[in-house]
This record gives sequence, structure tokens and C-alpha cells, in this order.
Amino acid sequence: QVQLVESGGGLVQPGGSLRLSCRASGYIFSDYAVAWYRQAPGKQREWVATVFSGGTTSYADSVKGRFTISRDNAKNTAYLQMNSLKPEDTANYYCNVMGTYWGQGTQVTVSS
Repeated sequence: QVQLVESGGGLVQPGGSLRLSCRASGYIFSDYAVAWYRQAPGKQREWVATVFSGGTTSYADSVKGRFTISRDNAKNTAYLQMNSLKPEDTANYYCNVMGTYWGQGTQVTVSS
């Protein structure tokens, strides 16, 4: 069965950086896009970025220029490099594949 495990979250000061990882199993990783979403307390889950099977990427306007999504097919892992973090980036971050499968999430808190 498809499993997604996120890691790399934590507490960081404004302007800092974090790299999130999403390790996948149970399907042919290289065949599918991987997306990152986030959900802040009291808000709806929102799309952050997608890396397609061929490596093409797409970003929400709110993170464009600050976040970079990538994938390593040999490791069945997708990454989200987050730079110049802002307090409004505080959320639980989830990865998603096939529009169906979700990981358990990893918490990112940006605060001084």
C-alpha cells in the first residue's frame, strides 16, 4: 500500500530555512507527481508546490522564490527546501500523491 512519511519540520526563526522530506513507498515513485500542502490552525489546507514525474515544478504565489521542491527518484523521496521563512508559513505540512494519498504531516513553526 502507498505510504508517505514526512520529516524535517521544527521551530525556526523568521528568515531561517528548513528542508522537509517526503519518503514514499508502495508504488512506482518515479511515475507520479508529488505535491506539498500545508494547513495552519483554523484555516483550510492549501497547495504549496508540485514536482511532476519529469521534474517540472509549480509553486503557489505565496512561496514562489522562497521554496524549492525537488525529487530524488533513486531514494523515493521528495523535498521541500524552504528559505526566508515567515511567521505566516507556520503550518502542518503534508505531502500528497495521486491526489489521494497523504502523509501524517510535519509541523513547521516560524517564530522569534
